[in-house]
Amino acid sequence: MPVPRIPRRREPLKDIAVAGQKKVLLASPRGYCAGVDRAVIAVEKALERFGAPVYVRKQIVHNIHVVTELEQKGAVFVEEVDEVPEGAHVVFSAHGVSPAVVNAASDRGLRAIDATCPLVTKVHREAVRFARDDFEILLIGHVGHEEVEGTAGEAPDHVTIVNSPDEADTIEVRDPSKVVWLSQTTLSVDETMETVRRLRARFPQLQDPPSDDICYATQNRQVAIKKVAKDADLVIVVGSANSSNSVRLVEVALEYGAKAAYRVDYADEIEQAWLEGVETVGVTSGASVPDVLVQEVLRDLAAAGYGVVEEVRTAEEDLMFSLPKELRQDASGKRDARAVGGRSRS
Repeated sequence: MPVPRIPRRREPLKDIAVAGQKKVLLASPRGYCAGVDRAVIAVEKALERFGAPVYVRKQIVHNIHVVTELEQKGAVFVEEVDEVPEGAHVVFSAHGVSPAVVNAASDRGLRAIDATCPLVTKVHREAVRFARDDFEILLIGHVGHEEVEGTAGEAPDHVTIVNSPDEADTIEVRDPSKVVWLSQTTLSVDETMETVRRLRARFPQLQDPPSDDICYATQNRQVAIKKVAKDADLVIVVGSANSSNSVRLVEVALEYGAKAAYRVDYADEIEQAWLEGVETVGVTSGASVPDVLVQEVLRDLAAAGYGVVEEVRTAEEDLMFSLPKELRQDASGKRDARAVGGRSRS
């Protein structure tokens, strides 16, 4: 995937001597997860199969580079389905949508392709099930995030959003004996469990979801950066500002020992001042970031003397998800070679 060039905002990074050996600790796993891979391929396949324009509700994934590339191929991103011409194809993003959005698309005669990550769909199903059993659902997540809006929309009369550990101290429930927690999939594992601990202190009968809601990729990337951070003078996280899991990686790096940590969309955003006195740079990327952007960061760092790269691997990932059913065959009805998402991931 070629990198769209943007105007450089700084001179090339300079190679300034430091006391010790300069090196990069490259976290792995990093970058694209299976759900993101599936969603991006879904938009690409929809464009190939049905032609441009294909409409996408919200950003398909939270990454400015990916969205820009898909726009250049003919995808049109909209905020709501009422902006989509009647009868057109619309893709629902990886973050999921509420039943109200599905119904609104149907009412307009839109041909919807659901690219919701299967791990988010799992949380939706949990919300429906617990609401059916008349549980009050404490949804740990960030107010306004598309994933939280979609999950809450599955059972709006039963869901209360808990935005932070501190909010756990003030939340009120109807019946403390029938309460369960669910969570946004892209949160900090540590912060989520602190929220659960504080909720359980107030509501001892609080039930857990049947399986962990924090997705495997979010957990794996946080585990990897924890290991890198303790040895890093500086951590650079590649990811966009609206990517919850990317923002969390910066926070986790600082919490686990990095002397400094910054998020960038592109290598061009790295500032020379960040490298003053820095021997070891940790590098990682959020789950919606193609690795080409990380490689550009590594090239810029190499020019500044950080040419030694040591990979810090904490897990192997080989999970792949099938594409939405509308895209598993080509126009002739033959099963498509990319019916299962599967770009190379690190």
